[in-house]
Amino acid sequence: MKEEEIIEILKKENEEFRKLYEEHRHLDSILDEMNKKPYLTPEEEIEKKRMQKEKLYKKDKMAEMIRQYKAKLQREATQ
Repeated sequence: MKEEEIIEILKKENEEFRKLYEEHRHLDSILDEMNKKPYLTPEEEIEKKRMQKEKLYKKDKMAEMIRQYKAKLQREATQ
C-alpha cells in the first residue's frame, strides 16, 4: 500500500492523525506567507522558528503513526 493511501485512511479513521495533518498544513501555509515577506521583524523571526519546529514535530508524529500502521498491515498479512 502506498504512503498516500495510508495517509488518506488515517485521516478518515484516526482523529489524532487528522488533527496533526490539518495543523501541519495550516503551519505550512503561514510559513509560506512569512517566506514571501522581504523582511521579518525579530519577533517574526522568532515566531517563524517556533512554527518550523512545531511543524517538524507534527510531521515526525505523523510519520511515526504511518510506520505503526504499516507494521500493523504487515502483521495482519502474515497471520
